[in-house]
Amino acid sequence: MEILNRKARYDYIIEEEYEAGIVLTGTEIKSIRLGKANIKDSYAIIKNEEIFLLNTHISAYEKGNIFNHNETRTRKLLLHKKEIKKLSNKIELSGYTLIPLKIYFKNGKAKVLIGLAKGKKNYDKRESIKERDIEREMRKNLKYHN
Repeated sequence: MEILNRKARYDYIIEEEYEAGIVLTGTEIKSIRLGKANIKDSYAIIKNEEIFLLNTHISAYEKGNIFNHNETRTRKLLLHKKEIKKLSNKIELSGYTLIPLKIYFKNGKAKVLIGLAKGKKNYDKRESIKERDIEREMRKNLKYHN
């Protein structure tokens, strides 16, 4: 099960991508496996040489009763210190933002793909739409000619 942030590539120019582990409590992993999570408005911050994911909504597990988690709590991400320092420097100097692109499973563990992103201007967004439409037309024409 993958949880995607479809709006991220539309609103931001993604410069680099990093795979990070995520610290979850008991019922959060079950909700993610069911696809009950939303990372549309999420972002990551670096504080005290640690990286945290904010505004991620992971729905309460239906069978979790009193052991359920807070749905929008701040979650710690797991990256190497060297990677965190590199990201911290880029954010401070160049005005980048850290945006989660997707949550997925790798070898049974939940991972978050973090993008080092810069916001797009409106004319950049129009350009993206135009390129996507041209690509779609080309695929459609190839399909009919074959």
